[in-house]
Amino acid sequence: MTHDDMLARAHETIETEIAGLKRADAAIGPVFCDIVEAMLETLARGGKIVVTGIGKNIHVGEKIAATMASTGSTAMLLNPVQAMHGDLGMVTASDIVLAISYSGESDEVIRLIPSLRRIGVKIIGMTGKADSSLAKNSDWVYLIDCGREACPFNMAPTTSTTATLALGDALAMVLLEARGFKKENFALLHPAGAIGRALLFHVKDIMRTGDRLVALPESATVRDAVLAMTEAKSGCACVTAPDGTLLGIFTDGDLRRLLTAGSGEDPMGRPIAEVMIRKPVSVPLDALAVQVLNIFESHKLDDLPVVDEAGKLVGTIDIQDLPRMKIL
Repeated sequence: MTHDDMLARAHETIETEIAGLKRADAAIGPVFCDIVEAMLETLARGGKIVVTGIGKNIHVGEKIAATMASTGSTAMLLNPVQAMHGDLGMVTASDIVLAISYSGESDEVIRLIPSLRRIGVKIIGMTGKADSSLAKNSDWVYLIDCGREACPFNMAPTTSTTATLALGDALAMVLLEARGFKKENFALLHPAGAIGRALLFHVKDIMRTGDRLVALPESATVRDAVLAMTEAKSGCACVTAPDGTLLGIFTDGDLRRLLTAGSGEDPMGRPIAEVMIRKPVSVPLDALAVQVLNIFESHKLDDLPVVDEAGKLVGTIDIQDLPRMKIL
């Protein structure tokens, strides 16, 4: 197989799956809304979404359940084999089951249905066959219309699993919005991740204060700023009024530009007030770390002053601190 053959096959696989996703997207209709409403009712009464499948679909189901759970819709994965050996104890009559089988005839899933019925749960069948055993034994049937598999033999689950996963994501995202799930809720469920830290940490948790904060009066010189920045190992010096109000900022970048300007006079003796950036971008003390990230990205900054409600300097944030705190 030549490299050209390899690339052609790779493109064909992806193009086939893209076509399948477009078909699956076009097939979304009223039954999708019925399923969402049934899931919402389940969650409202304290039940959970139980996802099950076998083979490749157990991995797809695990991802769907994890995405739902991480976005506020209580969900779990149920291995149909383990279910028949005691794990059914995790399922209650208040739950709803999302059973995945593209053929609709997976033995392990079909054998599970009578036991689920005895518990009293409702079943959503996600399948590609309208006349399958799963479809006939489900309360709601979501038909996965995705066309042929990307496998050259039309056998290995490829397009179908991609479409199933995408439909699971669609369910999770609609549930998220319908239940009013917010960024703050997301952070509570992801406290160990970078996203969670950015959403949970406030500016006061990450800012530099005390000996690491350089605050100078307008009468200070550039030399004073450089010495103070060096001692504090800071990339900036903030300039404040006698009452502490933030007036300006002077950064390492400003120093480099000043030294290369070639004006002929000694730049180190110049008043800091002449070269500082007046009315710099700042962030309030009660802001979230995620807001800091947005400011750094949108304004292309390396240092950010922190001010209180009165506009007085209380700290600074150096972009180099964020990776260390695992926020970037």
